[in-house]
Amino acid sequence: MAISSINYSSSILGAQIRNINQQLTDLSTQLSTGKLSQNYAGMGTNEGFAIAGRAQLSNIAGYTDTITNVNVSINLANTALQSLTKIRSTVQTGSASTAQDLNVNGQTIAQNTAAAQFGSMVGVLNTQTGNRYLFSGTAVNTQSVANAGDIINGTTTQAGFKTVMAERQAADLGTSGMGRLVQTQPTASSVQVSEDVAGSPFGLKIKAVSSTLTGATVTGPSGSPVSFSVDLNGVNPNNGDKLSIQFTLPDGTTEQIDLTASSATPTPLGSFAIDASTPVNPNNTAANLNTALNTAIQKLANTSLVAASAIVAGDNFFNTASSAIGTPVNNQTAPAAPVTGATALSGASPSDSISPGFVAGDTITVNGTTLTFVASGATGNQLNVTDSIQTLLSKVDAITGTSKPSTVHGGSVTINTDDAASLNITTSNTGALSALGFSSTPVTATQPPLRVGSSPASSATTLVNGSANTVKWYLGNDGPGSARSTAMARVDDAVTVQYGAQANEDAIRRQLQAIAVFGTFSTSPTGQYSGGQVSALSLRTTQALTQQPGQQRIEDIQTDIAMAQNTMKDASTRQTQAKAQLQTIIDQAESASPDQVASEILALQNALQASYQVTSNLAQLSLVKFL
Repeated sequence: MAISSINYSSSILGAQIRNINQQLTDLSTQLSTGKLSQNYAGMGTNEGFAIAGRAQLSNIAGYTDTITNVNVSINLANTALQSLTKIRSTVQTGSASTAQDLNVNGQTIAQNTAAAQFGSMVGVLNTQTGNRYLFSGTAVNTQSVANAGDIINGTTTQAGFKTVMAERQAADLGTSGMGRLVQTQPTASSVQVSEDVAGSPFGLKIKAVSSTLTGATVTGPSGSPVSFSVDLNGVNPNNGDKLSIQFTLPDGTTEQIDLTASSATPTPLGSFAIDASTPVNPNNTAANLNTALNTAIQKLANTSLVAASAIVAGDNFFNTASSAIGTPVNNQTAPAAPVTGATALSGASPSDSISPGFVAGDTITVNGTTLTFVASGATGNQLNVTDSIQTLLSKVDAITGTSKPSTVHGGSVTINTDDAASLNITTSNTGALSALGFSSTPVTATQPPLRVGSSPASSATTLVNGSANTVKWYLGNDGPGSARSTAMARVDDAVTVQYGAQANEDAIRRQLQAIAVFGTFSTSPTGQYSGGQVSALSLRTTQALTQQPGQQRIEDIQTDIAMAQNTMKDASTRQTQAKAQLQTIIDQAESASPDQVASEILALQNALQASYQVTSNLAQLSLVKFL
């Protein structure tokens, strides 16, 4: 009889022992690592939740990095903007001071300070984080603003602001230094003042004349070019009678000259002498009025006009709100007044209207949007044929979305736009559009900077595009759209923030412009009108640096980026909470409980010990015992 041997390793008992040993090994690994398994296969049915949770944690880590980087940019931008507000305060305080002592360079201490602060402001606007310029919009690799020296003094091929300002001053003063006004005495008893050229953007513009001069006749202001006259008619005015003339300056401000008839000796300032000869000769009084008026106009031209000219030169150089300029033709019989915002878009002579005018059925198309003329009852994108030029401009502005309203000033229509490249105006009535001053279609905007149109500047009558030969102060992104949208970041699954900034934003540009004007302007240290020039400019600079209702403020930019920062803070808080929850899900799916593992190890050890005992007993089995 043959008896097969007992093969322990292939026995069921041996297999069980090997299985227990493997389980002990796995449990020991779980106990040491805290994980259920070292591979996905051993994790169990809940591993799908863990994988999804881990993916979300990875996304959150990416958002956290983005938030950290964006916060760095925002903090730097906020520091820069805070510096700009301090610069504004410093220059404004200086310009508002009464000290007008001029140094050898024809500037006050406050102006010297402004020149230095201009350089500081340019440096702030060129702030970088890494290799990214903060105030260049989408052009992050491009320097935001040209070098301060180039902006003011120009380069070998391009004129700087100092040249533009000097040209504009010469054009506004004119050859005689009278603000482009021509003063004559048509008769021995009369005085006449006229603008030199109709529709010119330069110099003083006659706005209104009033008189209480006894026996005198005042004519105008009217005609083209605009003029007024005062005829004493051989009658002496009474003591205290007054002549008042209002002028509009290039910056839109209004100044008034008051001349009072006086018999006092010496003649008081702001007065003209009533003839007291024997016999009385009123023509001498007219000559005295002519002299006093000439002196007053020269003073106005060489003080307030010079300051206003500097302000407008700053606008011509720095203001990127482009414009189209036309000189309309009105429908009045001579002497005709220049058009104003109230001038109608149609009408029969001698009404105050353009000629030829628009008729019902005509259209004007602005950037693809059509405005239609109707006889009456206009609604929406319609205009009555009897509406005013200003009504038309308001409709155009609503379409272009300009931040600077279009105007009628000094007999010229100016259509402003924030995006010169997009302005396109056509019409079915080219004659009427030509009567508005735009002789060619489509009407497009002139890109700034604007320069005096001819030489010598003192006799120029136009402004022209100076882009080709003038320094461009802003070098960053200049496209349409919000400056904030030029930098965007996703900081959560459904949350993005906008934190871009541009140095040519209205608040920043206005401040840079005002400081450049104040810090660059200089005059003769010993000139007759020098003190008045600086005083008038100081007043305008103070006003320019004073925040006006409806204007963007630097603080508004800070508020915008602070909102972005708050949005990121809220997102970060949510993500911190989500991280804890996701980690709990992952831990529950993948972690091994030490207590449970220890209990299982003890149970397996007991089972293994029992198996070994059985094996030992079996190992002692002999044929004798078996039988």
